[in-house]
Amino acid sequence: MTHRKEMNAWSGRTDTIDGELGRRWHQVVQEVSAADRPGVALAGFASDAGVWRNHGRPGASEGPQALRRALGNLAWHGGADDRLFDAGDIVCEGDALESAQRDYAAMITQLLRDGHLPIGLGGGHEIAWAAYEGVVRALDGDPRLDRLGIVNFDAHLDLRRPEALGRGTSGTPFLQIAEARAAAAQPFRYLCIGVSEATNTPALLQRGAALGVEVVLDVDVGSPTVETRLRQFITGSSAIYLTFCLDVLPPAVAPGVSAPPGLGVALHRAVALLREALRCCGPRNRGGKLLLADVAEFNPRLDPDGRTARTAARIVYEMAGISP
Repeated sequence: MTHRKEMNAWSGRTDTIDGELGRRWHQVVQEVSAADRPGVALAGFASDAGVWRNHGRPGASEGPQALRRALGNLAWHGGADDRLFDAGDIVCEGDALESAQRDYAAMITQLLRDGHLPIGLGGGHEIAWAAYEGVVRALDGDPRLDRLGIVNFDAHLDLRRPEALGRGTSGTPFLQIAEARAAAAQPFRYLCIGVSEATNTPALLQRGAALGVEVVLDVDVGSPTVETRLRQFITGSSAIYLTFCLDVLPPAVAPGVSAPPGLGVALHRAVALLREALRCCGPRNRGGKLLLADVAEFNPRLDPDGRTARTAARIVYEMAGISP
């Protein structure tokens, strides 16, 4: 495992003529070690191991750094009290996934204890198991852990059984979480929005039903009842982990993913639902329900014109909530 700092990835346009009102993300982001107060803390998980084990197309390990480059040029709308930090990347060396996940979990634990809102930059969706482990450590004994809810925008349920015992993949994280919750006698609350029936086998769909997973199919995302289900799920949860797999979007919008769907959820609809989820969570600090969020499955090798990077950057922008 390597903990890599990536401040050199931050660059972008500089509009000096507009002074403070012309700033962009690359001009305000700081290393998390320089934090004078809690803020949004970006945490990269540079890993291909989970995708490779899941027989997918490698390249997600390059996602965090490429995403920073796309984030750098975003307009900064923060006030005097808003802070943006970069905690660097946990880099998975070769197939040492479990070690990297433990180290990423430790990073998330520390960020949460310091009061930050961590936003993970993936990397494959194996980031989810590591993120959950970080939450458990940070909230040990905290009642917010009791009815933790997971909201996942994803074409896939990611409830696969590992092919080898103890060796998770990008397709196993939510089954790993379900099993951990059961072992702790805690409910498994999981809402997955944008699921493609065409790319989830009957075994996966039946496993989801047996675990009580709430599923919104891609073809049903346009229904006005989805907002109601989303609100009810968040209301019934003591805290929220929000994760956004880019393969929930149409391939024309986000081609840079390991396993693009044949349909996908329209970007405007996905953002509208994401905004509703964030609104229902309340303030993006210790007073709100949102504990952490992340973007997963960005693969720059499959994104030659940068459109997936720009889309992923917009998703992170929405999650951060640093806006007027």
